[in-house]
Amino acid sequence: MTKPHGLQALEQPLASLPDTLRQLILERIQNLTHYEPVIGIMGKSGAGKSSLCNELFRGEVSPVSDVNACTRDVLRFRLRGGRHSLMIVDLPGVGENGQRDHEYRALYRRMLPELDLVLWVIKADDRALSVDEQFWRGVMQPYQQQVLFVLNQADKIEPCHEWDIRTGTPSPQQQANLKAKQAAITTIFTPRHPVCMVSALTGWGIEEMVSTMMRCLPDRATSPVATQLHGRLCTEQVMSQARDSFGEAVGQVLDTAELSSFLPATLKVAIRTVRDVVVSVARAVWDWIFF
Repeated sequence: MTKPHGLQALEQPLASLPDTLRQLILERIQNLTHYEPVIGIMGKSGAGKSSLCNELFRGEVSPVSDVNACTRDVLRFRLRGGRHSLMIVDLPGVGENGQRDHEYRALYRRMLPELDLVLWVIKADDRALSVDEQFWRGVMQPYQQQVLFVLNQADKIEPCHEWDIRTGTPSPQQQANLKAKQAAITTIFTPRHPVCMVSALTGWGIEEMVSTMMRCLPDRATSPVATQLHGRLCTEQVMSQARDSFGEAVGQVLDTAELSSFLPATLKVAIRTVRDVVVSVARAVWDWIFF
């Protein structure tokens, strides 16, 4: 079954609807299959933002010019694999240039609404978090549903000489220190999502982070993001999450159509009648649409 056939399979359960309404719904579903997620990544210099992205995503990277103001501080990269793509927005770290933090606040407030998710990367051994906390409370809190904290460079947590190079895992003492750091971040920022602990250098914790990241993404973004992950990270659990989220997004298209004030009651009933079947078919053909 080819990608067009995957979408064509949705036409049959919608056949009972008037042609104009059916085409409108199909067009909106097709837009979901072409959606380009936008993920912001922020953190201080040396936090390992680039290495984390390289560990997560496999797509060919191409810089994208930013028409926004303050372009010297924001870099956009498009990752493309197959027919789908993902935009990474590299945001400036706060707390490194006090004179510019005010400017950064305005920048973040302008850009946050367009981001599906923000990965806030913090070095596992970073103890200077007061400026981060101020920035979180002053700028980021209204968007906390979109923020996922990532403790990176777990391999550098003390006692760093105990990191098991052979297995790529922390020692019991390092694990305890990482848990303590995770608890501290949770206490300071009270984030909506679990704080992830990873070592992008060794790959430790990455699979668990991906699973958490997929749960944090809006339904429309999970499937395109899944297409850009390294193959080893696109596990059956991740694919199942993306498949279910795509079904939810398709269901939201139908729910939005049903809520239209311009539709007569009979058509609203017709949409409600076919909704669950359309969602079920969308999940069934997910593999052919996205992979």
